[in-house]
Amino acid sequence: MAASATISTTETQRRHRGLIALLSAGFILTGFPTIIAGPILPTFISRWNLTDSQAGLFFTVQFAASLAAVWITTGLTAWRGYRPGLVIGYALTGVGLALLNAPTHGIALLAVAFYGMGYGLVVPPTNLAGAEAGGAGVVSLLNFAWGIGAVACAPLLSISLRHHSLTMFLWILAIAGFALAAGFLFVPFPERQHSDSTVETSRAAIPPVNTTIAVAAIFFLYVGSEAGLGGWAAEQLKRLVGHTTALTTMTPLFFYAGLMVGRGLASLLLPRIGSLRFIIAALSLAIVGTVIVIITRSPNVAIAGFTIAGLGCSTIYPIYISWFSHWYGPAARRLGGVVFSMASLGGSALPWLVGFVSTKANSLPVGFLVPLAGVLVMAALVTLLRKRGLQML
Repeated sequence: MAASATISTTETQRRHRGLIALLSAGFILTGFPTIIAGPILPTFISRWNLTDSQAGLFFTVQFAASLAAVWITTGLTAWRGYRPGLVIGYALTGVGLALLNAPTHGIALLAVAFYGMGYGLVVPPTNLAGAEAGGAGVVSLLNFAWGIGAVACAPLLSISLRHHSLTMFLWILAIAGFALAAGFLFVPFPERQHSDSTVETSRAAIPPVNTTIAVAAIFFLYVGSEAGLGGWAAEQLKRLVGHTTALTTMTPLFFYAGLMVGRGLASLLLPRIGSLRFIIAALSLAIVGTVIVIITRSPNVAIAGFTIAGLGCSTIYPIYISWFSHWYGPAARRLGGVVFSMASLGGSALPWLVGFVSTKANSLPVGFLVPLAGVLVMAALVTLLRKRGLQML
């Protein structure tokens, strides 16, 4: 049975090779606007003499626009399939990146809203189309591609600023966004099931509400835990070293490099090992890496801990996407807004909670108990879902 499932997945991947390539290229681009607000923010603060509160609006606008777009793309996907969200999303991403190096603060915020909406529009259909086209292995490959863009963003942005070519750099990314929007107009997608009997069957097969709540909680906890670890990595190393250095600034790259490498390996190994064994190993690595970060007082050991945690986190999200697509079938297109909205909320809430706990305890390592608890609860929820009879591919 497992062998035949692997063969079927391989055949599906071959049929949709062009789609997978285009989705991967799109996620490489998506990695740039996802994190670009952070490294570009010092430039904007100096340009417009922004307060910290005003500067923080860039993140608020990006999150709010992304969350709204997730719901829009859910309706588009249920109505017209994956194509509209991807076409409109990459077009908006291109517009936002083209406008980002703006002469005024207001236009720059509008640019962030555009590419924030673009991100929210493309992420759910990309992950779900990837799951339908090739399962967890393809979703891992797509998120590996996202890691390439996320890891490359800061150094490339730094080079463009140093050579006074920021506008050219952003326009290159924008043109890539417009090209992707055009490409998704023509690429074939996995066929939708239209028959009434099939729809009724899929509706009857949808897991109960309490299971859906557990699945949504998993997405909330995963994205929040990942963002909590990666977002506070530089500050943790700075406190261990005692001051800001090039190494402390680069610390998040070790975490995201672990994510990228792990997802690349997963795309090769998942078809052979199976997602259940993989996620047990992934959750274990994430726990070990986070515990190392919490207990160590050595900067080098902390970097190793962040790298291990990144490797552990790397395959959790792709496997969740694959399971969600498998468990809910065609209904995943309608319910995707729920889980992806919870993912966005988790990414907003848990990093803040890390800082809140750290402030109350006067200890950032204590704050890292928040993502550690998130990973432990995820492990418990996976065990619960398995006991309820849901098939772990």
